[in-house]
Amino acid sequence: MRCPIGKPSGSTLASWLSGLEVGRLVRVLATRPDAVSPPEPRSFGELADRLQRPASVAPVLAELALPQLQVAEVLAALGPVPRAALADLLDVIETVSDRGLDAALETLADHALVWPDGQGLLHMAAPLRQAWDSPLGLDAPLARLLADTTSEELRRMLVALGIPAPGTTKKARLATLLEHHSDPERVSAVVASAPVATRELLERRARHQGEQTQEQAEFLMLGAARASSEPGAHWALERGLLVQGRYSGYGPARMPAEVALALRGADWRAPFEPFPPIVQTVSVTEAEVDREAAAAATAFAAHAASVLAACAMSPPARLKSGGVGARELARIGKATQCDDIVVRLVLETAYDAGLLARDGDLVAATDGYDAWAEREPAEQLTALLQAWRTLPLTPTQARDEDGKALPALAGTPPCGGCVQARDGLLAAAAALAADQGVRSPVELGPLVAWHRPLAHQLPQDSTPFASVVREAELLGVIARGSLSPIGAALQADDGEALAAASRRLLPTATSAARFGADLTAVVTGSPSARLAALLDAVADREAVGTASVWRFSPGTIRGALDTGRTPDAIAADLADVAVGALPQPLSYLIHDTARAHGRVRIAPAACVIHGEEPSLLAELAAHRKLAELGLRQLAPTVLVCRTPLDKTLAALRAAGYAPVAEKADGTVRVEKTRRRRASAPAPNPLPGQRSRSVPTETPVDIGLSDLAARLRDAPPTLPDPDPFGTGVPYGTDTEEIVAGYAKSLTYSDVRQLAHAVDAGTAITFEYVAASGNRTVRTLSELDLDPPHLYAWCHLREDERVFTLSRILGVMSS
Repeated sequence: MRCPIGKPSGSTLASWLSGLEVGRLVRVLATRPDAVSPPEPRSFGELADRLQRPASVAPVLAELALPQLQVAEVLAALGPVPRAALADLLDVIETVSDRGLDAALETLADHALVWPDGQGLLHMAAPLRQAWDSPLGLDAPLARLLADTTSEELRRMLVALGIPAPGTTKKARLATLLEHHSDPERVSAVVASAPVATRELLERRARHQGEQTQEQAEFLMLGAARASSEPGAHWALERGLLVQGRYSGYGPARMPAEVALALRGADWRAPFEPFPPIVQTVSVTEAEVDREAAAAATAFAAHAASVLAACAMSPPARLKSGGVGARELARIGKATQCDDIVVRLVLETAYDAGLLARDGDLVAATDGYDAWAEREPAEQLTALLQAWRTLPLTPTQARDEDGKALPALAGTPPCGGCVQARDGLLAAAAALAADQGVRSPVELGPLVAWHRPLAHQLPQDSTPFASVVREAELLGVIARGSLSPIGAALQADDGEALAAASRRLLPTATSAARFGADLTAVVTGSPSARLAALLDAVADREAVGTASVWRFSPGTIRGALDTGRTPDAIAADLADVAVGALPQPLSYLIHDTARAHGRVRIAPAACVIHGEEPSLLAELAAHRKLAELGLRQLAPTVLVCRTPLDKTLAALRAAGYAPVAEKADGTVRVEKTRRRRASAPAPNPLPGQRSRSVPTETPVDIGLSDLAARLRDAPPTLPDPDPFGTGVPYGTDTEEIVAGYAKSLTYSDVRQLAHAVDAGTAITFEYVAASGNRTVRTLSELDLDPPHLYAWCHLREDERVFTLSRILGVMSS
């Protein structure tokens, strides 16, 4: 049968790569995370070495669809196998399934994960096997498990099986044993003759190989295996049906992959789904998709402009634990008439696009926001869409794994699975027929899981990938269950096509408004930045979306007058943007509010001077020496002063006047002379008490010659660092790294945490979660990646990511 990945040209990856066409080689390099930073490979051998690194395989696996991962898992479990054996294990019989296997192998070859050799065997990249703990629920092949076994041990296994031992070399005896165990019929016959306990043990292990728990340790003494505590294990160990690790010293005996497959039976097949799941679809037209996508994108662009304008005017405050909390999100949502999901989506995408930034305890708009606000709605949306496409998190995630509320902009660790969820959604929608869309958005979830099996699913989603699908609908990426022109441009990663699609679907900014007699202003589409700023200054925004509505009231007009605008200027500015003449009720409202504005005035004053003689008050106001007091005459007998009372009183008395001071209730303040007294010395301590010393600084007069001598005698190198003032320097580099990020820890806590990282021991610490709640966690398998700590959490029984700066205290476990 035709091999789908090209004519084999050798048995090594380097020789196979030399036969690839240039286009495929470029695609291989482009999919690697280290394709940009390291220099270009100078030979195919160097490229092959780079592709064999574990860091180059893991990111590529996340980009594969389900059938490609299933084929890769089979190859990882069995090692080099012919294509026919691979097809048989995957139960590929029909022509359609065979084409699916060809397509999966072709994709794996494009990523340099699988290649053929001259003997027709399919090889895989070495790190691919490490992606699964037990691929297909199988352990390693027999050859790998017996790599450290001696020739004498192999001879005893062959004798126990009733097979003559060929020669005396380990290679020959191992080949004979491998040939025997690779024949399912022979293995089944041996197991059938085993004792009942052994047969039950082997059959149970074959069915549940990937679910084995840690059992009692097995040891090797003097080259011979000690019988396992599990009944029947010794008989299987003697015949190589189970293998005990020579150097592990503990753990259960391991079953070779060949033995497990033989015991599973000839009818057992590995799972293989070459085609996506069938979903219910409906017919949609291009015009319907464009119309709905345009409505959603226009509404989101207006919401984004409104939310960011509110953040620019009143920056949201950050929580002490980081991020924008529920109270600030609710405030922004109420001010802009937006749901929480829209506010979160706007904040996260705008922050990633550089329109928002942390400014101390606030999240403030940047200079980039000012330029963004002046652009057309299509350009504004394009910037946010590009940020959403590569955002390393799901912006609308509001709950963590424990169900606790999460703030927005919390600075969570990057999530590659979240990016893959969006990739899978775009790929799933793009795979639908041109005139078809899913009946319900819920049905996109299984398609995403098929296109990206390793994508991250949020615990808050009631259906698979519900949050990602909802985001795509809000942005106009998905419309009527189908991929919109905006989504197609994102899926193709074409910036020019994305900008063109946005310009085609979104109308230009509206620079005119329709004013009604009910004191409202209506703007269809997205208002321009100038129009929105003008209406926001004189009215309250009531609705945002495909049409925005503002309402005028005496309070809004009064607020505009308070900023220094005149009624005629307000009316003129509104008339410039009005479609037709301003309604008479609005003109009356502006001028009626202006007539009442300022009838009562409030002046700042530090104190008030009053008296019964107008001539005396006029003299004080005109006195040159008292000009610095800032006197202002409000009435013939009343002056206000911007200088505090005591200073004003002293200045008037120095000028020859005899004023008196009043209290707040108008009564005369009686001044009493305070006698100055020296503080008494501290009493001598009583017997048994410790005297409290007060540090004092004694000035030291050092001459230039003494200073030069000190500088000359100073050591040539700096002393060891003393990070905590204890006289003890950092013990290891890990301590210094941890101390640089975990600012809340004491020196002893830093040393405990650093020791746990270096020694691989468990540790317990107090931690502030992203929700702001304190928790105590016990961790093991620590992996330090500043500013984060990756570890296995015993409380959640899952691998979690912790931020070093949130650790409050450390306790040894």
